[in-house]
Amino acid sequence: MSEPVVVQKAPFAVEVEAGKNYFGCSCGQSKKQPFCDGTHKGSDFAPVKYEAEKAGKVFFCGCKNSARGALCDGTHNKL
Repeated sequence: MSEPVVVQKAPFAVEVEAGKNYFGCSCGQSKKQPFCDGTHKGSDFAPVKYEAEKAGKVFFCGCKNSARGALCDGTHNKL
């Protein structure tokens, strides 16, 4: 499997709506960061689904190496 492109070594703060699905970029090449725009097609990567349980601010991964899927887990601090 290919390594993702590190977009930034910090999370993206995003206001989400309760009950809405968001699809995070896993390859790091989307032009709509932190969300998927389909740039991964033809690669080993796929969008990462995040379903917002409640409205508010969440932090999407910017380094594309998080073990929490689309959300930041602090891995960028170790890169």
